[in-house]
Amino acid sequence: MVKAPSSSVKAVLEENAGDPAFATTLAKGLVVLEAFDVGATVLGNLELSERTGIPRPTVARLTHTLGELGYLRYDKKLAKYRPGARALRMARPLLAGMPFRQVARPLMHELAESVRGTVSIGLLDGTTMIYVESARSGHVGPHVPDIGLPIPVVSTAMGRAAAAILPAVEAAHLEERLEADDASLWSERRDRYRAGIRQCADRGFCTCPGEYMPSIHAVAAPLFHARSSDQSFAINCGIPAFRLQSGQLEAEIGPRIRALAASIRSLVNEAEPKIELREKSTL
Repeated sequence: MVKAPSSSVKAVLEENAGDPAFATTLAKGLVVLEAFDVGATVLGNLELSERTGIPRPTVARLTHTLGELGYLRYDKKLAKYRPGARALRMARPLLAGMPFRQVARPLMHELAESVRGTVSIGLLDGTTMIYVESARSGHVGPHVPDIGLPIPVVSTAMGRAAAAILPAVEAAHLEERLEADDASLWSERRDRYRAGIRQCADRGFCTCPGEYMPSIHAVAAPLFHARSSDQSFAINCGIPAFRLQSGQLEAEIGPRIRALAASIRSLVNEAEPKIELREKSTL
């Protein structure tokens, strides 16, 4: 199946089409880099064109340039490209600005081992969450979180927990973007999305049993909203459904992920985030 580019990326290109200060070629080059994904680490120009919607001749020029710069590497045997080592340099400054990851890591591993699942921290990025830290215990099923993995905000516990601590104006803008990105999905998930935000306000965590992936039940808690960088973080725990007893997600795992979030905040001197329930965010 051909993977279409993120609708938010397409929207940015369309919105800035007439802006003389907008570097369209640079934007398209970044879209090409984002087309590589798990299960699609080696792609040819035709595949990249299909995935991004960028004409093949343009893709060919972009991949050649990115290859010369080291962000892509050309595989002569396959006549295709794969990500180059230099691409890792782009992530390092961002991750280095999140020192709380190192503090949280041992605590995350402890919980992951205890519940035989995964524990991850995510950063809100538009209408997706990007994993910035992850810990797991043994075999956790088909969903193996890792740094850089994007997941949708609207369908996940982590996304709803991060959205819950946004300032009111940003929260309203996020709902508008979610609807603009996929109106049918927003219509289908809107009530559950808002219910998750209310759960965070009432209990300090929200649950998402099999909604994003049927085989994985997840729970998440808001971590903190860094006003200096305007970044919203949340922490989640995902467990294969067959390992959970009835009611365990709400009664045991939820309080534990909430407590873990509080412990991390205490260690890095972050205040407990406030959740401002708005009329649009209530059922």
